[in-house]
Amino acid sequence: MKDLSKVLLHICCGPCATYPVPWLREQGHEVMGNYYNPNIHPYREYLQRKQALEEFARLSDLQVIYAQEYNPAEYFQSVSFRESKRCLICYQIRLEQAARIAKKGHFDYFTSTLLVSKFQKHEMIKDIGEAAAEKYGVPFLYQDFRAGFSDTVKISREIGLYRQQYCGCLYSEKERYTPKPRRTSNS
Repeated sequence: MKDLSKVLLHICCGPCATYPVPWLREQGHEVMGNYYNPNIHPYREYLQRKQALEEFARLSDLQVIYAQEYNPAEYFQSVSFRESKRCLICYQIRLEQAARIAKKGHFDYFTSTLLVSKFQKHEMIKDIGEAAAEKYGVPFLYQDFRAGFSDTVKISREIGLYRQQYCGCLYSEKERYTPKPRRTSNS
């Protein structure tokens, strides 16, 4: 019997894990989650996403390594005065942490649930994941999980998981909830 490869899956939230976890398992991987998201704001949102992941992990028998503490200062210090590059920095912070944990835990690969969202910048995630892989010596498993995006919505509703309305950071929250100017017939 072939040994299973161990994959560390960075998880941004429970709903986004509902497709990649079973998919990776079907491919013959042993999957462990990693919840590390200092970008999520405010703290209440961070906790809701964490609780949704805890529920999904319980239902799917998924072991998860949770960040020791909520530390948004790391994210804010990294993006201050570089807000136009916030996504790149955010991906870097989280994927490098996943690569560090994957190396320490002797995983064969690491990847991320960020790859399930049709709203994320996939090429950027892939490039950053591959750079982190090179830096830490653990291959980045790139898989375009977007085909399962609608499944994540359906499954999370069926099992009652909290679904967020924005990516996670203060900036994306502002973009999501700031009223858009109304178009007039003259414009």
